Amino acid sequence: MTTRLAVVTAGVTEPSSTRLLADRLTEAVVRALPAEEVSVEVIEVRAVAHDLTNNVLTGFASPDLQARLDAIVEADALIVSTPIYSASYSGLFKMLVDVLPKDSLRGKPVLLGATGGTARHSLAIDHALRPLFAHLGALVAPVAVFAASEDWGSVEAGRLGARIERAGAEFVRLLTGSPARPAIDPFEDVTPFAALLADASRT
Repeated sequence: MTTRLAVVTAGVTEPSSTRLLADRLTEAVVRALPAEEVSVEVIEVRAVAHDLTNNVLTGFASPDLQARLDAIVEADALIVSTPIYSASYSGLFKMLVDVLPKDSLRGKPVLLGATGGTARHSLAIDHALRPLFAHLGALVAPVAVFAASEDWGSVEAGRLGARIERAGAEFVRLLTGSPARPAIDPFEDVTPFAALLADASRT
């Protein structure tokens, strides 16, 4: 069975950290999927920016834009990555969402990713992206990834990588219907207070 992934990346620069995050999320999802074939279609919103504007104005999609919209509609699951401007997703990203056919994302699993210049924008995933896709009826993954500029540095890169791997693994659980792993209680296995006192008395 082939799992069809559509990857939407709305970065406007080239190279783009937004595209890099989308690629890393995709790799994590592919690694975490059980042994089966995966088809990945990357939709660079920047490449059809003018076509999107024309579609909004005229109601008609160019062949290039239509091919990308079809890839999103026909995909089994969606990975999105958008830059955050003024505490919300980019206007270019929203234009793409606006021209999708009605109900085309209903019930579709979606993994959210976003990038920004500072970690102060990280809440945009919860107050902007999640409500948008919830309104569209998508099945939004509980774990999302926000990457600030400093996250790509040598010190933070490992932590970002761990967050990406976790998001990919949890997204695959959503796709495959696997039960969620029980949360690990950090206080489940603690040293009894009496034992601590006993150790202290020996010193």
